[in-house]
Amino acid sequence: MNAPTLNPGRLAALGRSELTLLVRNRATLSVAVLMPASMVFFLRTVVGGDGAAETARATLTGGIGMVLLLVVYMNPVSAYVARREELVLKRLRSGEAGDLEILAGTALPAAVIALVQIAALVAAGAAALGAPAPRNPALLLAGILAALPLLAGMAALTSAFTRSVETAGLTALPLFLVTALGSGLFADPDALPGTVASVCELLPLSGVMALVRAGWSGGAGGYELLGAVVTTLAWIMVTVFAVQRWFRWEPRR
Repeated sequence: MNAPTLNPGRLAALGRSELTLLVRNRATLSVAVLMPASMVFFLRTVVGGDGAAETARATLTGGIGMVLLLVVYMNPVSAYVARREELVLKRLRSGEAGDLEILAGTALPAAVIALVQIAALVAAGAAALGAPAPRNPALLLAGILAALPLLAGMAALTSAFTRSVETAGLTALPLFLVTALGSGLFADPDALPGTVASVCELLPLSGVMALVRAGWSGGAGGYELLGAVVTTLAWIMVTVFAVQRWFRWEPRR
C-alpha cells in the first residue's frame, strides 16, 4: 500500500460514486436497508429478559449489532470484490486517490446507512418497545464509531479471500455467525460457561458490544470498560496490518 492519505474531497467523491452503484443494485440495497429492520423484529421474539424494559434493551443492543454486521461488514465485502474484479480498484489506484481513500470511500455509504439506521432504531425502537433512554450516550456512540473502521477493515480483509461476488456471502458468513453468537448480540456473554465466555470476550466485535451495552444500561466497571477498549483497539490494529499485508487490488485468476 502507498502512504495513507485522507483527502475529504476525494473521499466524498468516491463515496458518492459507491452510493450510486449501491442504489442501482436492488438486491444489495435491500440487504443493507431492509434486513437489519427485519432482524430487529426477529430479535424481539427471541431475546428474553427479567422484564419488558430489559427485553427491549437487549433487543435494541442486539439490533445495533446486527446493523453493524449486516451493513458495515457484509455489504462492503461484496463491494470490494465487485470493484476488484471489474478493475475499478486498479484504475483508482493509478490515479491521485490513496489506498486508504479508496478503501474508505468504498465503505463510506455503508457506514452512513448504518449510522442512520441506528439513529432511527434508537429513537423509534425505544419508543415502540418501551426501552429506557441510554444512560451514557457518549459511550454508546464511541462503541458504534469504533465498529466502523473495524468492520470495514474486516470486510476488506474478507474480500481478499473471496473469489467472486456470488461467494461473498459464504466467506463473510463465518465471522457473522461467530460474532452474532459469541459477542453478546443475542445474550450477555456472562451467561456462557466460564472458559467459553473468556474466549468470546476476545472476539472482534465483543469489545464494541460491551461498550454499546454499557452505554445503554450503565453499570459497567472501569476494568471492564478498559478491557473492551483495549480489545477493540487491538483488533483495529491487527485488521489494519492484515489489510496492508493481504488485501488484493488485482482480480483473482
